[in-house]
Amino acid sequence: MDKAIRTVASNRKAWHDYFVEETYEAGVELFGTEVKSIRRGGVSLRGAWCSIENEELFVKGMQISPYEQGNIFNKDPLRSKRLLVHKREIIKMLSIVKQKSYTIIPLSVYFKSSRVKVSVGLCKGKKLYDKRQDIAEKDVKRIADRAVKSLFR
Repeated sequence: MDKAIRTVASNRKAWHDYFVEETYEAGVELFGTEVKSIRRGGVSLRGAWCSIENEELFVKGMQISPYEQGNIFNKDPLRSKRLLVHKREIIKMLSIVKQKSYTIIPLSVYFKSSRVKVSVGLCKGKKLYDKRQDIAEKDVKRIADRAVKSLFR
């Protein structure tokens, strides 16, 4: 049976600033009020990154806004959250990050059935000329699509 996937937040800036080499799916260790806030769309990945500490993967800078009816059970919106990934994947990511100057960036937050998942990417930073080249390619594609569309009117 297919599991319903509903994307809550995506980090579009990461795709602009980095080359995404590999992606991993990770669970997130959250509290109940944080899950309720995410269901309402109260999550932001702007400026978020991941770090590996003591062979555990943490996401930092991911903001989950406080749940309105949560009162004393609300947690700090910017606290670091542990990501649940297999140990061998963490070791593989750590070796690549140390050797080749890559970074680990959260790309999207989504629900897979009833569980909150984070898509994490192993990324390498783009230079300014790479960003310009991507923008130029998008412009060319947009112009070509417009031309094709106008031919069939």
